[in-house]
Amino acid sequence: MTRENEGAAILVTGPARSGKSEWAERLAHESGRPVIYVATAREDPDDADWMARIEAHRRRRPAHWSTLCAPAELEAAITTAGAGDVCLLIDSLGTWVANLIELDDAVWQARSERLLAALEQCPTARVILVAEETGWGVIPAYPIGRLFRDRLGGLVRRLGPRCSATYLVTGGHALDLRRLGVPIDR
Repeated sequence: MTRENEGAAILVTGPARSGKSEWAERLAHESGRPVIYVATAREDPDDADWMARIEAHRRRRPAHWSTLCAPAELEAAITTAGAGDVCLLIDSLGTWVANLIELDDAVWQARSERLLAALEQCPTARVILVAEETGWGVIPAYPIGRLFRDRLGGLVRRLGPRCSATYLVTGGHALDLRRLGVPIDR
């Protein structure tokens, strides 16, 4: 990977268990920069499965990568940690959205705008964002599921055009949507 578009973000999206985190980790490694892994997950010692998933991510990361936990204040973490010649790997936007799901619409919109502004204020950092694709199945039967799907889908759609690369990872393969796709005018 070259250092062109040095501060531009990269979006890695796809369904569960598709390999998107592994692809993002590869991109971070190839950046040649010190990597700060920005974890959005909240630990829950009462949920063994969730803790095993978090631990699997930890084991995959090189020991020399730094970790910054930002389950709610992602915007501030990006602004603070992204001030230099580093690579921020944010995993994942879906978890961040879930952590803020109880915000009313106006507050959510303000937080989304702050996130986008924080990304634009990282002119030298490489930022890699991992996001889940949730809208490929049936419409969720419950209001909270629809709200999550709509908020995450809307955020990902707004991020894609702002990124230097947007990858769809599915079936263990990464597709560069900026090269293969046609942008939809908004």
